Amino acid sequence: MKAALILLLCLLMAIPTANGETAMNTFTPNWNNVKPLGRTKPLEDSLWLCFSGSGAEFTAECTRLAITMAGDSNVNDKSNQTRIAIEVNGQRVVDDMLDAAEKTYTVWESEAAQPITVRVIKLSETAMSTCGIKAIATDAAAIQPTAKKARAIEFIGDSITCGYGVDDEDANHPFSTSTEDVTRAYAYKTAQALDADYSMVSISGYGIISGYTGTGESKVTNQLIPTYYEKLGFSYGSYQGETPANVAWDFSAYTPDLIVVNLGTNDDSYTGTDPERQEDYRASYTEFLKVIRRNNPDATILCTLGIMGDRLYPQVKNAVAAYTEETGDTNIGCLKFDVQSPADGYAADWHPTAATHDKAAEKLIKRIQQLMTW
Repeated sequence: MKAALILLLCLLMAIPTANGETAMNTFTPNWNNVKPLGRTKPLEDSLWLCFSGSGAEFTAECTRLAITMAGDSNVNDKSNQTRIAIEVNGQRVVDDMLDAAEKTYTVWESEAAQPITVRVIKLSETAMSTCGIKAIATDAAAIQPTAKKARAIEFIGDSITCGYGVDDEDANHPFSTSTEDVTRAYAYKTAQALDADYSMVSISGYGIISGYTGTGESKVTNQLIPTYYEKLGFSYGSYQGETPANVAWDFSAYTPDLIVVNLGTNDDSYTGTDPERQEDYRASYTEFLKVIRRNNPDATILCTLGIMGDRLYPQVKNAVAAYTEETGDTNIGCLKFDVQSPADGYAADWHPTAATHDKAAEKLIKRIQQLMTW
């Protein structure tokens, strides 16, 4: 009886309309009908996306599918609008800037119903803008979350992890969310190569004790990743009147097997070669490791640095050694990236190019395979 009822409901939902087209069903995405990518927040009318790489993935069997995206308070600020991508069966079919309160994209049309896998990805970072997946309209009777992968990684970083400027290989050009693409950065590439789920906690210009200073004279203490590690994110904009810094992250929602930390590039603009400042970085790094462990008791931690300079890497190693000595926790390791080479060029504001990201991913993958036996 129950099976017959379900079949009847499905048939009713697929009844053609007066003009011969199959009726569309509209779904509000949540953690029950889509798989969250990274840190997301289900709201009554949308799924809120903040950090780079956050998004959703789902399957449907349909002839048509459209997705409505919602912008935040920065939709009219061209330098800070959210850049999003939508993939169908692994192919990018939408790459756009959210310049309106709502935008609807038709991402799939076919004569006969076919099974498809859809992925929505926030390509740009949280600080400048956030967005929401507002509605998924399709003639499918239902949408289903894709399966969780056997492996899960969290990446904690800065602009390098965000893919800052990777689509603009001119070192003299400034920052723009339109040239950020997290999928071309080393972290996303690593997760894809290892067939792992991922979560990014990264903001450009941020560090452990100081954000990027420019002059090095004093700390920039309002740009610290530890401040927002236990939050949904941070943004100068707001979504439906709310900011992600006011939303605590539920660590039970995503349990990484591995956490890759890549922080210190911006701190180095403050510490320079000053031994006291470097020790401040080391001590604060050690304390941040304790915060990471408190929220992720079983994850392996891998501490990295070096793509845009490796001067602080010895202090990364010292921080890990001090942490292990204080806590007895040995489920932690280190990796020094190669410094980007002039031969591979530079992206906006002297950031890594796609070629540099590829090399960093290759090195990281090998280290992870060794560390995790993946």
